[in-house]
Amino acid sequence: MSRFRVERAVALPPAEVWRRLVDWPAHGALIPFTGTTVLTPGPSRVGTRFTARTRLGRFGFDDPMEVVRFEPPGPDGRTGVCGLRKLGRAVRGRAVFEVTGTASGSRVVWREELRLRGVPAALDPVLALVGRVVFGRALDGLLGKRPAVH
Repeated sequence: MSRFRVERAVALPPAEVWRRLVDWPAHGALIPFTGTTVLTPGPSRVGTRFTARTRLGRFGFDDPMEVVRFEPPGPDGRTGVCGLRKLGRAVRGRAVFEVTGTASGSRVVWREELRLRGVPAALDPVLALVGRVVFGRALDGLLGKRPAVH
């Protein structure tokens, strides 16, 4: 299983960061060759389902996901946590993001664990590197930061 982590600090309040991170169609707009369709009526909550469709030429695959944990950050400083389960035939695994308030805004930690069907485990370090770059850029876009490679 490929595992990666992306962390960012941003000068936005936790509630605004959370709002941006649970805008599922915005994720698809920031991931190359991908679009996202929300399958359940809003607002986002446990049970929300959506599919990220990635297509490059004739090759494409769906990455259906379900929200399995949805705890927005609290005004009392409580860290917000959102958990996603990947349900596809091509992509399996999970993602979790946390939003914590700081003195200057918020800190976001995004963790993914995924398995791509047909990809040998020996390539997990490569997938982790690609994941950090792609999701790091998407996270930067969601947060209004300039994309950067970390």
